[in-house]
Amino acid sequence: MSTTLIVGIDGSEAGARALSYTKRLATLIGSDCKIEVVYVIEWSPYSFQTPEENAQRNKQREKAISIANERIVEPAIKSLQDEGFAAEGRVLHGKVAHLLNSVAVETNAEQIVVARSSAAGFTSRVFGSVTANLVMSSTVPVTVVS
Repeated sequence: MSTTLIVGIDGSEAGARALSYTKRLATLIGSDCKIEVVYVIEWSPYSFQTPEENAQRNKQREKAISIANERIVEPAIKSLQDEGFAAEGRVLHGKVAHLLNSVAVETNAEQIVVARSSAAGFTSRVFGSVTANLVMSSTVPVTVVS
């Protein structure tokens, strides 16, 4: 039986700490562990816009996903694989807590790992209300790395 760990990253130092801790957990678990790297671009569908504005917003969304995948997720996956870890990744748009939990459910993950930081970005939001929401609503254990 395979074990899956979800790690939320954002390209920051805090995200790197979460990834480092996840590697440590995966090493302890052994060769039967897979790491799922997830970058969530916070996005709200609640906006009243014209069809033209929505089309532009969709183009911006696709560009943001492509950039995050190219600059953050793919290098993280390559690094993990180069170190011998089984790893996959994805970039999603939406509510961080909801999507991290959804990925955990979809992959039958054992745990979600995120980091806190005083810096701006995903991790600072995660330790605030997003972390609280994730911890309270997650269907799997959540580890918040400091």
